[in-house]
Amino acid sequence: MDVAGQSFLDLPAESLTALTAEAFADVSHLLRPGHLAQLRAILDDPEATANDRFVALELLKNAVIAAEGAFPSCQDTGTAIVSGKKGQNLLVQGGLRDAIETGIRSTWAGRNLRFSQMAALTMYEERNTGTNLPAQIEIEATEGAALDLLFMAKGGGSANKTFLFQETRRLLEPDRLLAFLDEKIRTLGTTACPPYHLAIVVGGLSAEHCLKTVKLASAHALDDLPDSGDSAGRPFRDRGLEDQILRLTRQMGLGAQFGGKYFCHDVRVIRLPRHGGSLPVGMGVSCSADRQIRGRIDAEGVWLEALERDPARFLPEVAVPPAALAVDLDQPMEAICATLSTLGVSTPVRLSGTMIVARDLVHAELARRMAAGLPLPDYVKDHPIYYAGPARTPAGHASGSFGPTTAARMDPYIPDLQAQGASRVMIAKGNRAPGVVQSCARHGGFYLGSVGGAAAVLGRDVIRSVEQIDYPEFGMEAVYRIRVQDFPAFVIIDDKGNDFFTRLPRLAD
Repeated sequence: MDVAGQSFLDLPAESLTALTAEAFADVSHLLRPGHLAQLRAILDDPEATANDRFVALELLKNAVIAAEGAFPSCQDTGTAIVSGKKGQNLLVQGGLRDAIETGIRSTWAGRNLRFSQMAALTMYEERNTGTNLPAQIEIEATEGAALDLLFMAKGGGSANKTFLFQETRRLLEPDRLLAFLDEKIRTLGTTACPPYHLAIVVGGLSAEHCLKTVKLASAHALDDLPDSGDSAGRPFRDRGLEDQILRLTRQMGLGAQFGGKYFCHDVRVIRLPRHGGSLPVGMGVSCSADRQIRGRIDAEGVWLEALERDPARFLPEVAVPPAALAVDLDQPMEAICATLSTLGVSTPVRLSGTMIVARDLVHAELARRMAAGLPLPDYVKDHPIYYAGPARTPAGHASGSFGPTTAARMDPYIPDLQAQGASRVMIAKGNRAPGVVQSCARHGGFYLGSVGGAAAVLGRDVIRSVEQIDYPEFGMEAVYRIRVQDFPAFVIIDDKGNDFFTRLPRLAD
């Protein structure tokens, strides 16, 4: 369409809706080939630890299952985020936001995904929207008649590892900056399912400018930035500092969740201009569910980035899992704890039997019961507690994707629960607060770490049955009784006060 000498592209809303729906369907199940190649490189690296290789192999197996299209790669199918640039000569019939939101609603309603968005009814009351809307949509205006979009599905664990530090000019010295970043990177922990794509941004015209750049950099959306700045304030990548920080992360000893070298796949460091009186520094990650995909609409058609549809090609021909002790979860709790008490931290185990699934809302309700002097349910005393929330179950299967959630959110409840004989054995991902370590030592408890990012493997191959037994009004946060076979985990906290994360030695230079 030509008007006053200018060419306009008239875009039916249905085309943008279809692009959005397809993008989020793909990104829920598929990963970029480059990300999968980095996982395979861990298996081939003689310096990788056995635990590094085990996690990498589980994540590759997870990718193969997810690519079949029934199980999403992660049970937390994320907040839908759409950012991009729209040419002023591209006209969307019916409205851009409505077209995008219709596509998001369609994908989450029609696939085995999980609704995660909570609407605030009052300051203290919330209710799940049941649509995975609202979405975060940020589209800039630009010249031309094209629409370039980046679609991201951002899980809560990964989003929670986004940080802003308001610093001063004093930080801009090589040794001081590197020491600062060393300290801050260690606070990331493993709750967001490493190995990470780590992004660090120094500068920014505002706090939100800094943090938006962090998000885009973690998605590798700014990889084509130049290597140097200029007097006009252009942003740039500091590739030398990226290499330094990557080496630093590989010497920390945290590794791919349970000790080793591969805390990060790669690092992006972006330098931005800033106000002379302000130095924001941002840090964030894209996790093992590295879910982003580019789309474009122009006069030539509708385009969507091709993700990897055959991740099995990255699997090794022969993979030998680490030796792990089999633990029968259908024994009395004292017998389970006696078995675990013989093991050191970072020891791999294979769990079979009954678990109880309970997370944030249930723990808050249990705390209210204790405060009111009411007895706790027997199920939290008789069985290990798994912190998780399932995605929808595909037809013909016992479970949907059902990976661990962040353990630290339950930390405030544990001393009181364990004092009453509950939550003696807990299973989740990431590190715990010192109070949990102390409580386990005092009450004979244990915390086991599950592989974050392998939700599809657990849902299809490990979980044999799922039964909702309490608090059905909590939806996916209800209490479930599940039966598992050979559930992989590692001893993280034992009954003697040992904690994998605090005892972990720094690797030698």
